[in-house]
This record gives sequence, structure tokens and C-alpha cells, in this order.
Amino acid sequence: MKHFILGILGFVSMAAHGQAQVSMCKTSGIVDRITCPSNAVDISGPHITRKVKYALPAGKAPKGGWPTVVIYQGSFFEVEFSRQRILPFGGYNEIRLIQSLLDHGFAVVAPPAISGVAWMTNLIGVDYELSEDFYFVQELLKKMKTGTFGKLNMNRLYATGISSGGYHSSRMAVTFPGTFKAIAVESASYANCKGPICFVPQNIPENHPPTLFLHGEHDSVVPVGTMLDYYERLKNVGVEAEAVIDATAGHQWIDEAPELITNWFLAHP
Repeated sequence: MKHFILGILGFVSMAAHGQAQVSMCKTSGIVDRITCPSNAVDISGPHITRKVKYALPAGKAPKGGWPTVVIYQGSFFEVEFSRQRILPFGGYNEIRLIQSLLDHGFAVVAPPAISGVAWMTNLIGVDYELSEDFYFVQELLKKMKTGTFGKLNMNRLYATGISSGGYHSSRMAVTFPGTFKAIAVESASYANCKGPICFVPQNIPENHPPTLFLHGEHDSVVPVGTMLDYYERLKNVGVEAEAVIDATAGHQWIDEAPELITNWFLAHP
């Protein structure tokens, strides 16, 4: 079997929510480039201004606003709204995820790390709550709430990301408890883990959001065992968690990430 699925995947399929509308994203070229319409706004932290890309679904926003997914970039690769098939680290699956989310009624907000490098959640010697990233995320959430990105539903926020962005998605659960309804962590582990160096604390926030883990069994950057430690800790304290391990994959967005992550967020309204 290609996948090892831990726990019972009780979240519903996209079909149970009705089929997606005709896609607002377009595929073109001989290498299958997917392009989704997007915009960008400048958001300032205490010292650095960053250009945050975002996209809204087609049509009129629902009464409460669009449910919204924040996608945190992996190291050195900012999230883009146009990508072609031939990319490292499963990068094409990232644009497929964006397309899936938009087509199922989620707004997508894609903030960059400082200089497009990596998030400060797990840097040695950095206290996250004193970091530029901490204050930037606070400002980002404030701008999202006040309509800078359009009509967003702040009661239905979700976070996901790969590698550094996966660690930063976990950081949303740890440092911004109660803000996100669910998270999905691809090729990463607990907020302050660093590749093979990973110690998941005993004290997990009681309101840690439901968490989906996606990982390649052959990941040499973030060993799968570090993810499993986090997954088991959540299960032990009664937090809803599922893990999907691709037996053929390394450090990458796995092929099933677009559907699995969309399903996970749809199942946690």
C-alpha cells in the first residue's frame, strides 16, 4: 500500500459537501501550469514590511465571510499562485491545494517568511513571542479581521504549510490558541522542533485544534518519527488527530495533500 493511515479518517469527503464549482484557476501550457487569480497587500511588522499574497473564491461571500486558510511557506520557496508541474518538493501539489481550496469556498492568504527564507518558530536562540514573526502574525490577523483581504470569516480560520511552514502551522496552535479551527502539517512536527532534533512537550494546550499530519516515509530532512511523536502526544491528551504517511515520498507535499487537506478543513466548520 502507498499510504499508512493512522487513526480513523473520519472526516468527510468533498463529495459530501457538494461538488466544487467550475474552477476559477486555469491550466495552460505543455507543462501544465496552474494559475489562480490573486492580489497582494503590504503588511508591516515592527521592522519589516512583507507583501502578502491572497485570493478569494469566485462569487459573493457568504453572510459570515469566506472561511480562510493561511498557507505558510516552506524554507526558501514562497507560496505562489501560479506554478508548473515540474517543481521540487512537490511544489505543484501546493498550487493544486490552492486551487482545491478556492474551488471549495475557502479564501487563501499566503504570507511570506522574512526575506522568503524561513519562519522564526524554531530558530535556535529565538524566543518566538519576542520575534518579528510573532508581531507580524498579530498584525496579519488584525488586518484580516478589519477587511484588508475582503470579507473573511474569522471564526473559520485554518492553517497549513510544509517544512518550516508546517512548524509554523503548529505554532498557530501553540501561541495563538483558539484562533484556528484546524491545522494541517506537511513534512514537519511540533512548533519548535528542528528536523531530527525534536522534543514534544507533555503540556499540550487543551484547545489545540484538530490536526492532520501528512508525511513522506523517506523524509530525510524531517524524520517521520518526529511527526509521530507529536501525533501520539495529541492522541494521548484527547486532541483529534490523523496522520497519513506516503510510503513512496520524501520531504515534499504528497500527491494526496490537496484533497486530504481540503477535506480536513471542510470537516471542521
